[in-house]
Amino acid sequence: MDRKIEKKTWTPKFIAIIAGSTLLLVLIIYQLFFADSRSSMNVNMERITIASVREGEFTDYIPVSGAIEPGEVFFLDALEGGNISKIIRESGAFVNRGDTILLLSNSKLQLEVMERESGLYFQINNLRQVRLQLDQNDLSQQGQLAEIDYQISLLKPQYERFKELHSKKLVSDREFEEVKEQYEYNLKRRKLTYIAYRNDSVSRVAQKRQLFDSESRMNQSLNGVGHILDNLVVRAPISGQLSTQQIEVGQSINAGERYGQIDILDKFKVRVQIDELYLPRINTGLRGSFTFSGSSYELEIAKIYPNVTGGRFEVDMIFTGEVPTGIRRGQTVRIRLELGESEQATLLPTGGFYKDTGGNWVFVLDPQSNKAEKRNIRLGRKNPEYYEVLEGLEVGEKVIVSGYENFGKNEVLNLK
Repeated sequence: MDRKIEKKTWTPKFIAIIAGSTLLLVLIIYQLFFADSRSSMNVNMERITIASVREGEFTDYIPVSGAIEPGEVFFLDALEGGNISKIIRESGAFVNRGDTILLLSNSKLQLEVMERESGLYFQINNLRQVRLQLDQNDLSQQGQLAEIDYQISLLKPQYERFKELHSKKLVSDREFEEVKEQYEYNLKRRKLTYIAYRNDSVSRVAQKRQLFDSESRMNQSLNGVGHILDNLVVRAPISGQLSTQQIEVGQSINAGERYGQIDILDKFKVRVQIDELYLPRINTGLRGSFTFSGSSYELEIAKIYPNVTGGRFEVDMIFTGEVPTGIRRGQTVRIRLELGESEQATLLPTGGFYKDTGGNWVFVLDPQSNKAEKRNIRLGRKNPEYYEVLEGLEVGEKVIVSGYENFGKNEVLNLK
């Protein structure tokens, strides 16, 4: 008799299928909700640089280079051209005011000076001749007045006698009229001569004043012409250190040509070149410092040259305190130029990461694991040492600050 065999539900095969399906479902759920799906890569810690975020004083400054220059310079320009006949003071020598530096020769200039002096002497003699003629005319008119006064002094008593005698009928009418006419003629003559003399005297005073002024100017010109040749003897206008170009005896120097300078060595300044990007932030009064022979020295911007050449502009900085001993013109110094006041801030050391991220994100180390994760941040000001952190980082966190060019688009770095 056949017996019905009952089929088992929980067979080993069924249990294995259920277990596999459950495990697969768990894996799917884990991958969907719990597993880290971000792209990652393994990184050797010896090839990266890690720095800590810290709290500190942020100084907004830039490093710049400057050249030492004298505080005051007197340029030497040739007043007259000529050939160098003798060099008295060599470049680098210290000179006092009035010391002779060069002797020039210029035969053409000497001839021109002689001709101009001759012309001025001729004009001065002409002026003196005209002034002499005016004086002679004045004396002549005075002589005419004196002669007329003499005639009047003779005719007046005669006229008065003849007048009295004529009234007594002791002289004829003809005799009286002759004396009367002569007397009255001389009176009118004196009046007209005096008017002419007075008018001429006023004109002569003005003329003589003009002649005197002209002669004074010509004498001044003559004196100036006489000193033209003195310019062939080049003397130091101030005391200081002489610096000249490469000049030799016999070399020609044109009028107005700059052949050197004298530096006043009791003052120095620093001529600094700055990138044009900082032009809006540069003002007079900004301070800087540099180290020389182990000591620090303070500077201050005194003058700004706004002309931009080759992407850079220049400023003059002066010493606010002691001037370094032994410093020389032309020396280059490295200056720490402050652009603003120092203040407390969260600081992140500078590094190559910025050129890859623009300062928008960094890899931050996870203290619980040996990983570094990508995090968005916001940076503010920058100096050569630190960035100012505005958002995204806390003091004490560690950040990879070396370049990110090898990390691709990975968001997690597994540090080995």
